Formats: sequence, C-alpha cells, structure tokens
Amino acid sequence: MKGIRLENKDGIVNMILDSSGKSANTMDTEFRNDFHEAVQQIKATENLKGVVITSAKKTFFAGGDLDEIIQAKPEDASVFFNMIESLKADMRALETLGKPVVSIINGAALGGGWELALCTHHRIALNDPKIKMGLPEVQLGLLPGGGGVVRMVRLLGLQKSLPFLIEAKQFNPEKGKELGLVHDIADTPEQAMEKAIAWINANPSAQQPYDVKGYKIPGGDTRHPALAQMLPIAPAMMLDKTKGCYPAPQAIMCAAVEGAGVDIDTALRIESRYFTKLVLGDVAKNMVNTFWFGLNKIKAGVSRPKDFDKSQVKKVGILGAGMMGSGIAYACAISGIDVVLKDVSMESAEKGKSYSQGLLDKRVSRGSMTQEKRDGILNRITATDKASDLQGCDLIIEAVYENRDLKAQVTKESEPMLAAGGIMASNTSTLPITGLSEASADPTKFIGMHFFSPVDKMPLVEIIRGQQTSDETLAKAFDFVLQIAKTPIVVNDSRGFYTSRVFGKFIDEGMRLLAEGVDPARIEMAALRAGMPVGPLAIVDEVSLTLAEGVSKQTREDFEKAGQQMPETSIEQVVRVMIHEHNRKGKAHGAGFYEYPKDGGKKYLWEGLKPWYNAEVDKQISEQDIIDRILMVQALDTVRCMDENVLTSEEDANIGSIFGIGFAPWTGGTIQYLKSLGKDKALALSTKLEQRFGERFAAPEGLKKLAS
Repeated sequence: MKGIRLENKDGIVNMILDSSGKSANTMDTEFRNDFHEAVQQIKATENLKGVVITSAKKTFFAGGDLDEIIQAKPEDASVFFNMIESLKADMRALETLGKPVVSIINGAALGGGWELALCTHHRIALNDPKIKMGLPEVQLGLLPGGGGVVRMVRLLGLQKSLPFLIEAKQFNPEKGKELGLVHDIADTPEQAMEKAIAWINANPSAQQPYDVKGYKIPGGDTRHPALAQMLPIAPAMMLDKTKGCYPAPQAIMCAAVEGAGVDIDTALRIESRYFTKLVLGDVAKNMVNTFWFGLNKIKAGVSRPKDFDKSQVKKVGILGAGMMGSGIAYACAISGIDVVLKDVSMESAEKGKSYSQGLLDKRVSRGSMTQEKRDGILNRITATDKASDLQGCDLIIEAVYENRDLKAQVTKESEPMLAAGGIMASNTSTLPITGLSEASADPTKFIGMHFFSPVDKMPLVEIIRGQQTSDETLAKAFDFVLQIAKTPIVVNDSRGFYTSRVFGKFIDEGMRLLAEGVDPARIEMAALRAGMPVGPLAIVDEVSLTLAEGVSKQTREDFEKAGQQMPETSIEQVVRVMIHEHNRKGKAHGAGFYEYPKDGGKKYLWEGLKPWYNAEVDKQISEQDIIDRILMVQALDTVRCMDENVLTSEEDANIGSIFGIGFAPWTGGTIQYLKSLGKDKALALSTKLEQRFGERFAAPEGLKKLAS
C-alpha cells in the first residue's frame, strides 16, 4: 500500500492515511485500492481489539477526486457506479466489523473526508475552531456519494440533516459535539489517541446506532405524520428555490427520502445511483470545472505576472467614505491592514467608519466575535479629512463618484503621499483606466480595482490594467486582492471593462424585450428560470435608471467626440420615458419598473408598463427564447471581450461572470456555458437568434475555437 499504513499495537490497529505525493488525502484510485486492502488485512488480524483512523497530513481528508469526476462520460456509467459501490462496501465492512472503529479528526474533514469519519463508531476532533467538517458537494452540483446522505439522515433525521446536505452547512468541533456528530474533543493528537484507545477498550463490541435492532431515525421515517404532511410540498418548494436549474438539491432530497424508508444497504445503493447520474450530467461538470479547477487556477495566479515576489500591503488609503469606500475600508481592516479613510469632511469620514462598526457589532451580537477583537479592527481605521494623513500608504484606492475631473483632482492630491514603491488605484466600474491615469505622475503605477457592492459580501475584484500599467503594479494589486480574501480577475482596459460591459448587455436585453412588447412578468420569470439571481428590470431599479441614463449619455458624448452619431435606441427610449415622463428613477427614489409599498410590503411590477405590452409579439417569443437571449447575449459578448484582448483567460471570464454579475452558476460561467453547448449547438443557436432578433447575436470569431 502506498497511501495507507497499518500499525498494530496490542491489537489496536492505527490506519494512517498518507496519500503519496499529495499534500492532502483524497478518494482517488490509490486510496480506493489501498483502503480495500487495508480493510481486508484488518478483517484478517488476529486478536483485533479495534481500529483508529488518523491522518499524516495537516488535514484529515480532502474528499473525492474531482479529476475522475470531470472526466466521466455517459458510457462510463456502469463502471463509475460499480466503483462507488465497491468503495462503500469497504466502508460498510469497516463499520460492521464487530470491533470499535475510531476516527481522529486533526484538520478539515469535508466531503469524502467527513463521509469516511461517519463510517466510524466514535469521532474525536482536535480542539481547534478552525477545523471544518461537512458535506459541500452540492456547491459543485453533486451529492455526497460516499454514504454521506444516508448516514447523516440516520444520525440526525430527515429535517435536521437537510441543511447540511442541501445548504452545505459546515461546523467546527464544538458545534459537531453539540449536534452529536463529534463524540469527543482533544487538545493534542497524543491526548486524542489516548482517548481513542480508552474508548476502544471500554466498547469492545461497538456498533453504529442505526445497526442496533429497533433503531429509529430521529424525527421518524417517511411514514411519520409530521413528515408525511411535509414531503408532498417539499419538491414544489425546492423547485421554487432552484427554478429547475440545479439537479443536485433535488437528487439529495430524493436520496434522503427514499433512503429513509429502506434498509441501510439499499439506501446506500439508491444514493450511488443518484450520485452517478449527477456526475455524468453537464451541470456538475460545469460547476466543478469553474468552482474548483478554475477558481484554484485564479488563486494560484494564472493571471498574475510571474517574475515578482509576493507583496503585502501594510497601510492603505481610501478616498471617499461613501458606500464603496466604507466597504473597502472594512475589508482591509478585518484583514489586518491599517486604513486611512478620507473624505471632504470629518463628519463624512466618521460616518464611513461607522459602517464598519455596524458590521462588526452584528458579529459581536451573534457571538462570532469578541468586543476586544472588534475594537482592535476599528482602531485600524483612521477617519480623516486631511490628505497628509495618507503619508506612507503602500496603496491608495480612489473611490469617489464616477466623474473624471473629480477623480483626477483626488489622484493629484493624494498620490504624493504614497510610500516608496506604492501604487495608486481607481475603484471605477466604467471609466477607462488609461484615461484616468493621465492625472497620475507615474501611469505605470496606476491601476483599476473594481469592487462590487456590498463589498463585505461580494467576493470579486476586477483588476483593470491600463495601457501603461506595469507588470509589477499588476502583481502588487493581485496580491492585495488575495490579502483581503477576495477573488481577483484581471482584464485589460476598455469601456465598461468586462463585468460592467457584459452586465449591461443583460440589463439592455431585459429593457429591449420590454420595448418589443413582451410581458414584463414573463421577462423577469424567464431570467430566474435561466439561473440569474434577479430579473433585469429589478436590477435596473436597484442600480437606478438615472445611472443607466448617465452611462448612456457619457457613451453618446464620447462617440460624438469621435465624430460618430448614435440614433436613440429602444433601450434609451424606455429609460427616457420612465424618468422624464413618469418620474420613475428606481428603487432608491421609491418608484421604477416596480412599485415599492411604503408599508414595507412585497414589491410588484408597475401597472404603467402595460402600454409597452404587445400581445402578438408576446405570443411569438417563447420562454426559451427569452432564456436563450438572456444567456447568449452575455456569453457572446464575453467571447468578443476575449477576441479584443479585454480578457486573456477563460477562468477570469467564467469566475468574473458568476461572482461579478450573477451569471447563472449552473452553467459554470459565460465561456463554460458555450463550451457545454458544444460547437454545433452554440453556433446554430447564435445564428438562429441573429436571424430573429438582430446582429448582437452574431457569432464572434472566437466562438468556433471556444465552442470546440
């Protein structure tokens, strides 16, 4: 065996997990072969008292081999199913050994790692709140296929187990003990081993609770009256939440419910069948490709210049204490960076700092942070109205209004305060960085950093490289984004960059459909069915119609300066009518495409949209047409961004589209969506949409290459 060692001491076998050539243990081919052999050897051990499973790695066990999962094809169904069943048979053999089996969890036990721990009779975790346990498979479009669904249901009951299975809730050792999933906590590995041996000696004939005759699932099985009332409506509730885009939650619920009504071995087989079906489907492959492989490539620096040492920011200056500036200040301070938050007045600066206090106070009230730690984080933020307080900053981020003159003014005022080697950044969502860098004394040290609101929740930062931005500046910006626990994507300078540009296509398509005569309720619902988090009309209300008008006006002025004339588009017409004829400017103004009841009731579409409705047009455009238009208009423009060298990596395109603009996660992102369609289907859909709805759906040059 290469990845497992067995050490027998006085009849207690220590199964040491130590995958060869890897930093973590995974359920790859080596493990499965070694585990089978280890179980056979243990079964043949004379005078066996018990088994302890430990890890030689920093973590306990990392989970399944995603390389195998992403490569599995439909024709591999039988082979894959049998492979899963074989592994689970070995796990089942271990827990029905008739001898006590203990796992010592020394680090993260997620996915397959937690499933391995579940098949032991007694689980001991080290006393470290950072240790995470749980089953996150649903986040990759999968279900826990190594017995996780079956055992969690049998230990916690149907209702209590579903948040851990469908919502991927994780827990630390203390919470695990509270749930009864972790049986003991030890301060050191040595103490954990002593406790394991003592438990083995005290429980010579251990069984899993669900293998004891007469055991009943907590809360009852599917025949229990309370569950019998809930189960008929559960699928409808699930469908409402997933909009039919995500098969994994549905499969988890089916495996859990069906498994609860049969014996454990049948339940495990049911689970394997659902797992195999998900593995062979497109959604899981899309999500694994992007949320695992793509995200890891980004964090490993796929878009970072390679010839520079890693850097760290110790002091950051932020210009503008509005919503964005305050959010950036919070993200920096909670990451251990000293912050100077500057605004035109102390009152405004202090108000910006109070935003961080509000977020931190919530943590204290929930018990997830001490008052002492909160005070330490707040003390890192210095509110000021003086540029001189920016002296010695490694990085200054300008986060003032989207006005070129104002941005130029604050850049010239603050840039001299930078420490040697410091860089200047602009948090702009649309204004070209090359133009903004003209206000800088050294454009090579000027870069764009586009944060997303609210900064404390949104994980993405779009780094924009101007024409003169140096590789060293880009590397420093990339390192800073990772330092504050955000995900960086890198794009080259252009109007709207990548995320704002493509996001604009989504909004525009929604308003274009409205102008064409499609029922606004159908537009919004089709967007949800496509997998977008909200409809395009609701989004316009959130960002405000006045902002949409402002962006359009600025674009028009820039085109006119270049000698190009632009006729009014149907989108501009809709915005103009909404603002100037009906005074409906968006949610912040109390009225937009939606009505916002003053009593706090649920918003609803404004009746005044009816004049745009055209019954004949509405009949001719199906829901699938709307879904295709919403997804393709964004995906095709992403390809144009790659053709134009705005984007240089598919990983940045996919992650940026999902984390930045909410593109349907089930697709794996804009580029992965096209690749999963395949060359022929992607080109055919593009051609059909172009012929019916216009040249914006014409296939870009790069589509043929990407789709293949």
